Amino acid sequence: MPVLCPDEETTLGRSATLSGTRRSRNSGFSMVELAVSLTVMLILTAIAIPSLMNSFRTYQLNDAAGRLSDMLKYTRFEAVRQNKQINFLMQPSGIGWIIGVDSNANGTVDAAEKQQVIGSFAALLPAGAPPNTAAITATLNGATLTTLSGNPGSVTFDARGAIRQSLGGAVSTNVDVFYLGSVTNPEYGYRAVILLPSGAVQIWTAPMNGPWQRVG
Repeated sequence: MPVLCPDEETTLGRSATLSGTRRSRNSGFSMVELAVSLTVMLILTAIAIPSLMNSFRTYQLNDAAGRLSDMLKYTRFEAVRQNKQINFLMQPSGIGWIIGVDSNANGTVDAAEKQQVIGSFAALLPAGAPPNTAAITATLNGATLTTLSGNPGSVTFDARGAIRQSLGGAVSTNVDVFYLGSVTNPEYGYRAVILLPSGAVQIWTAPMNGPWQRVG
């Protein structure tokens, strides 16, 4: 029987160890390990989904309020730039509301005029749906809010950027408000876009039961 030298014995020992390691690596997960991994994954998913949904709904509400605010500001800018009175319009559509600029004063938002669609989850709501607005009115020195959302309507900006009661009408003293939220999922809260007589715009937010806080 041949006698192995120490170096050969060491080499054979390492080969055996490596071979065993390869077999161990190739064996994969056991059923128990796989079941535990899947259970942990399902638990983490169940925890994460409500948080992700809340973040997504919050984004939708903020986005709708931001687009409405931007459209009001754009209409005001156009009135000042063109040195004439221009209407901001709200018109119902099959998927919600079309908001836009009536640059040619024909009473409708034409295809070539700047516009946005507000609908789906974040809808324009009528008065009475959002929580009590006492916090808003207190900040505005007790002003009464006139709700414009929920019905077709218009807002007229004059050449100074202020609000008029209508085209050619007197200067308005109303504080107007547009409410946004979900009809079927009020738990995600509400947004309010406030339009002051000067033409300035504010954005407020509130959870389902209030209170309101200004965010923009």
